[in-house]
Amino acid sequence: MAQYSAELDGVFVALADPTRRAVVRRLGRGPTSVGDLAREFPMTLPSFMKHVRTLESSGLIRTAKSGRVRTCALNRERLALVDDWLAEQRRIWEGRTDRLDRFVTDPDKENR
Repeated sequence: MAQYSAELDGVFVALADPTRRAVVRRLGRGPTSVGDLAREFPMTLPSFMKHVRTLESSGLIRTAKSGRVRTCALNRERLALVDDWLAEQRRIWEGRTDRLDRFVTDPDKENR
């Protein structure tokens, strides 16, 4: 459980930044080079590379170098961590709102 929590924390930290979320969104359309990705953002290449390294260290993207070109690809399996966590939260909150609904519509039934 602690390992899962640490991995999930890393993914959320990586997704906390709007630039990194935009990179993930762009890579959802398919792999592309770092240079092509960087052109879409108003920052220097070294600054952009910090974002790439954060995404890579969280496991959200993978990079591969071929000659002088580094290509980034989305690791869709890693996004499943977020999906699983959100599904769990959804179940918890739906259960709470269902109990609240029952209490509001039939308060005597809850006290039995």
